[in-house]
Order: sequence, then structure tokens, then C-alpha cells
Amino acid sequence: MNGLRIAVTTIGCKVNQYDSQAILELFLNEGFSTVDFDAFADVYIISTCTVTAVADKKSRQMINRARRLNENAVVCAVGCLSQKDGEKLKEKCDVDIIVGNSDRAKIVSFVLSMINDKQANTYVSKIREQSRFEELKLTKPTDKTRAFIKIQEGCNNFCSYCIIPYVRGKARSRDQKNIISEVSDLVSKGISEIVLTGIHVSSYGLDFNENITLLSLITLLDKIEGLKRLRIGSLEPMLIDQEFCEEASKIKSLCPHFHLSLQSGCESVLNRMNRKYTPEKYFKRVSLLNKYFDLPAITTDIIAGFPGESDTEFNETYEFIEKVGFSKVHVFPYSIRSGTKASTMGNQVLASVKKERVNKLMNLDNSMQQQYFEKFIGKKVSVLFENDDENKKGNKVGYTKRYIKVSAKAKKNEIKDIVIQKISNLVAYES
Repeated sequence: MNGLRIAVTTIGCKVNQYDSQAILELFLNEGFSTVDFDAFADVYIISTCTVTAVADKKSRQMINRARRLNENAVVCAVGCLSQKDGEKLKEKCDVDIIVGNSDRAKIVSFVLSMINDKQANTYVSKIREQSRFEELKLTKPTDKTRAFIKIQEGCNNFCSYCIIPYVRGKARSRDQKNIISEVSDLVSKGISEIVLTGIHVSSYGLDFNENITLLSLITLLDKIEGLKRLRIGSLEPMLIDQEFCEEASKIKSLCPHFHLSLQSGCESVLNRMNRKYTPEKYFKRVSLLNKYFDLPAITTDIIAGFPGESDTEFNETYEFIEKVGFSKVHVFPYSIRSGTKASTMGNQVLASVKKERVNKLMNLDNSMQQQYFEKFIGKKVSVLFENDDENKKGNKVGYTKRYIKVSAKAKKNEIKDIVIQKISNLVAYES
């Protein structure tokens, strides 16, 4: 297959990014060469997302863009939108191959069948029947500093707004030995920071009969020689208990950066969302993190305008967010997902109201970020530098363990202790 060019693009989450990189490796191992997605290619792979209506639209747009770039190319859609819509996607887009969220390891053979025999097809199985983690692997890091490692797939929670359990299947964990092997290999190739990701990371190991948990996994990973930083993706609040905090605080490589999914700070809205905690229980988890870690970065997600969310309920969320004092809040307007319980709820919030609430929360987020960053002025912090600073010539930008973006004079990929002197546009500067 030497000479054939492949282009890959990703819509959506860090899990999708991992899947895309692993799929690209499968093709590179067969002699394909990679080009940018906007370039002329023989094969285009679109890793789709369906978490919101906007993600659906972006996924379809990228499929159609691939066809415009080369009308004779093999265009393949893989991932969540493919899993959800299957054959329906062909009615809306000019796509040759559709692969859901299983059988991705066979994608090269699917594409070769199309190239050699013109056999277009749809490969979408019943994802809820899948009980084993589909093993994909990264051996060629695309980043020189950080790598995302997928440790888990699927979710059993069925939050009323979320389509993901229907398109990713039930929670299933990756073999611990394979994770350790992949991380060891990437660290030996110069990766300084590992980010553990998955659809529901907190459930890691629960489907095993052995005594394996997320905590036991990160404890083992910390022992890998050369691993400088270990960061964990989105966590369920109820995972955070005293035992977790006591043991995790002893893990030297673990970044004190915890993304605790909240979605709403109002108990009645959380009940309608089918979330398994109250604001009070959530705050106790935050308090534990603040007790065991020094100025931990606590970030979260919020859905604005969930069905039936009144002004009073929204204000409860706003006040709760202020009380927690997050270092970063990712705000999303509620998006109807057909097939979920929330899509059939009455009292859908007007788009104009959702937009107003999103803007209000984003303004609060900017204020909280500034307050959190300013806690580090005059303090020495360790920064992993990654890229040139486009706004300050001669400087590099990188991130602290708490994911504060820093600009200073340094070598790329260097880990360096600096003292933050000032904050400018939510970026910390050395001087």
C-alpha cells in the first residue's frame, strides 16, 4: 500500500482522539503515509461524535468536506455518530464505509476491501452486547510532551440527558498489563506526561473479578521509571473518598488536577438528570481534595438550560459554583439527544434563555480562573513547556501540574521550576 495517503480528523472528546491516533497507526503500519485532513488524500477517516446536535453537524460536515477534497477517495466514518445512525448516515452524507464503536481494529481490512473490490459497507454491531475492551494501542506519540492513554470504554450510568451509554456500550476496562506496557513504552520514547482517559474512568476495574481499581492502577503506573506526570481524566464525584485522597496524595507523579463532573449545582435538577449525588455530597468531596492536596485545581462541566430548569434552580447552580471556586468550568447548553429520557421531558428551556445562562456562567468562570491563578503569584511552580508563545516572542508556553498555562523563556519539552510574577489574560508570566 506504499504511496497511498490517509488523512484523519477527530470531532469530540479525548477518547475519540486516542481512537483516531490508534487507527492512524494501523494504517501507517500497512505502509500508508499521513497528510493533513485538508490535503488531497486517498483515504479519509472521520472520527465522529454525537454528544450534542452541534457535534452531529460537525461530523457530517467533515464527511462532506472529505468528499469535496477528493471525489474518488475512500471516505470512512467511525465512532459515535456512526454507531447511533448507522445506515441513516449514508442518506445524509456521501460516505463509503461506516464503522461503529467496535471492530475498529479491523478498519484497515474494511478500507482495503473498498479499494480492491469496491465493497462499501456498514460495520455497526450491537454495542450493548460487547463485554470486552477492544484493544488498540499507541506506539508512535504524536506529541513530544503528553500522551492520552485510554484505559476504559463505555458507561453504565444512563444519565437522563446522555446518549453515550447507547453508542459506547456498557463499562468495560482495559487489561492492566496492557496499560502499563503502553505507558512504559511511551515514557521510554520521551513522553513526560500521561493522561488517563475513558468514557467513565471512575468505573475502571469494576468489571474485573480481581481487586483492581483506578487507585490501584495509578499506584502501579507511578512506579514506572521516567514517568514525570500522571493526570486523570473526568471523574465521578463519589469516587473521591478519604481512602482515595489519602493514597492518591502519596503518588508523586499524580497531578493535583481533578475534573469532577457536576452538571448542575441544584439538587432537583440533579435528580432529573439521574445523577447519583447531591450538591452537599459533591462539596464534601471537594473539601476532601482541598484537605489532602495543596491548592488542587478542581474543574468541572455544567449543563445550562436542562429541561424544566427554572430561574431559581439556575441561581442555585450559579451560587454553588461560586461556593466551590472551581479553577475552570466547561459550560454547555443542554442539547436534545433523541433516545434519552430527557428528550421526552416537558418544559424545554428556550434557546435564548440557555444562551443567556451560558454567558453568565462563562463570565463567572473567567472570574474564578483569575482568582485561582492569582493564588500562585510569587510561588515556585514546575512547568512542562510545549510550544512557542505566539503572543510573546522568545517565550515558550507550557502547563503546571495544575494545568495553569505559563509563558516563560525555556527550551521546548523542558520541565522547569519558575516563579510566577504576574497574570495576564489568564496566562501566568514569569516576568
